[in-house]
Amino acid sequence: MKLPGQDVIARQPDEHLVTHRVKLPQKVVAHPFRQVARRVLMALLLLVSTALIVYADRDGYTDSSDGTVDFLDAFYYATVSLSTTGYGDVSPVSDAARLTNILVVTPMRVLFLIILVGTTLEVLTERTREEWRLNRWRSTLRDHTVVVGFGTKGRSAIQTVCASGLKKEQVVVVDPSAKVIDAATADGYAGIVGDATRSEVLKRAEVHKARKVIIATQRDDTAVLVTLTARQLNRGAKIVAAVREEENAPLLKQSGADAVITSASAAGRLLGLSVLSPAAGMVMEDLIQQGSGLDIVERPVIKAEVGKGPREISDLVLSVLRGHRVLGYDDPAVGTLEPTDRLITIVRVTPSSQVAPDARPLPQD
Repeated sequence: MKLPGQDVIARQPDEHLVTHRVKLPQKVVAHPFRQVARRVLMALLLLVSTALIVYADRDGYTDSSDGTVDFLDAFYYATVSLSTTGYGDVSPVSDAARLTNILVVTPMRVLFLIILVGTTLEVLTERTREEWRLNRWRSTLRDHTVVVGFGTKGRSAIQTVCASGLKKEQVVVVDPSAKVIDAATADGYAGIVGDATRSEVLKRAEVHKARKVIIATQRDDTAVLVTLTARQLNRGAKIVAAVREEENAPLLKQSGADAVITSASAAGRLLGLSVLSPAAGMVMEDLIQQGSGLDIVERPVIKAEVGKGPREISDLVLSVLRGHRVLGYDDPAVGTLEPTDRLITIVRVTPSSQVAPDARPLPQD
């Protein structure tokens, strides 16, 4: 197919060929070299401790070569004993030495082996542990937000929805670049490496259980394909997409997007407004930055406001959402507020203010 004013290239970039996989946020761990160095140091401490214990009770040991145990023999016995080699040329003969081997040396031998094979065991169990985490993540994930594209638009969208109270655990990022997903997981979000135009990639993001889908891809044709795929997998999700060219917005809506933000036109209008009135530009910039200064929010009408006009309530009302219609505050069709109405208002955010549970910010570019 061909978008208006834009050729669609069938061949995807090389980075889209990356095999899709899920990446969950990882806990910060020490550098592998430090982990190995720490384990080697612990093994050496056990070795030295065992040798000192044997040397302190050297009279209770015998050496088959000369009958006596010196400092070197003590280290030799500690080495072959902890490594379970056990040549038998140096052995405990007194009751005290044998009791020490039972109560002290044997537990140290077990601990020594655990330290040596710890790295191997960790590698063997890492896959099982990761599978368990993924299965648990899938079973608990629902009503989440899927963000396709973690560029400037995608990151800004995530920051906006998280500023309204959405937890990072409820955000899943999809991007074809492994480096981008690494950055997303470092910020605390779950990530899917892969091409979001493919249904199997969106299925791994559990898009069929998602409540919202934000599409912030770099290309308009990709946004259309992602929208079509997401809408096919989830008929009830709210899909908001960004496009570069305004002429492609109708195609996005036909593909199933509930709202389409034209990034280039929006930026251009903000630039023009700032030229005509820098103060007005600052106000608009403040409004689109969620969580500080002035915010635009959508909330339900409370019981005390029913029967009043939009100008009679304390909040600054911009529009009234009645059914599927968005009416201006001065629209004669509004009349008085009804219990099922929702209001789009401007509120001032203070450090102590909290977003109402049923209030949500409007989609921003």
